[in-house]
Amino acid sequence: MTDLTGRRALVTGGAQGIGRAIAERLTAAGARVVLADVNEAGVRATAEKLGEGTVGVGCDVTSMSEVTAAVAAAVEAIGGLDLVVNNAGIEIAKPLTELGDDEFMRVIDVNAGGAFRVIKAAVPALAAAGGGTVVNMASIAGTRGGPLLGAYCASKAAVIRLTETAAIELRQANIRVNAVCPGIVSTEMADRLVAPINGISPIPFDDLIAMKQGRQGEPAEIADLVAFLSSDRARFVNGAHYVVDGGLTASLF
Repeated sequence: MTDLTGRRALVTGGAQGIGRAIAERLTAAGARVVLADVNEAGVRATAEKLGEGTVGVGCDVTSMSEVTAAVAAAVEAIGGLDLVVNNAGIEIAKPLTELGDDEFMRVIDVNAGGAFRVIKAAVPALAAAGGGTVVNMASIAGTRGGPLLGAYCASKAAVIRLTETAAIELRQANIRVNAVCPGIVSTEMADRLVAPINGISPIPFDDLIAMKQGRQGEPAEIADLVAFLSSDRARFVNGAHYVVDGGLTASLF
């Protein structure tokens, strides 16, 4: 069991799905957690259900002022920060030729820009604690191209490169930065991909998942890796990105 007793964590995109699972896993390991999400009512309800002193705050990660306020609220609520998980993200599934400029930039701004802003705002608190960890939620879409997911793939590739750069720049402050790259995980985002993928694939979505990665992943399986990377067990792991996809990207066919 990964031990995070006494650690203080901020998790963005924490109202549901993978973010909620991460909060549950960190809390079970002994951490105190603040959840941030653009859905303020939803994230406060999630925090209340989780209990264990979990706090929910509203935050749009495309706004530097809101990110700064969320970090400040977390520091005030739990006394500092040792762990940050950048999980907030969105997708838009469209062919590049049908994707609007505003839609493309929106995905980049939330997924990559959000991670950048949270890292920038959280570094002083992490440094004040003597160091800490950042885990960025990337995706296998950041390691490969994929039809309908041009903006999403570009944004997650940017998250991986951002992770590597931050790991190098923040190493002297004793701050480790790593990324997790899930495959298809059983979340509302995956549910939204079923119809568009069925529209272009001769193989039904469920059969495609069974063929390529065996089954959909579970949010808790992603959370387990996040907890490990946030712990002292991963103390020499820095600047890495971990693929968690049941073998999807390992196969040529």
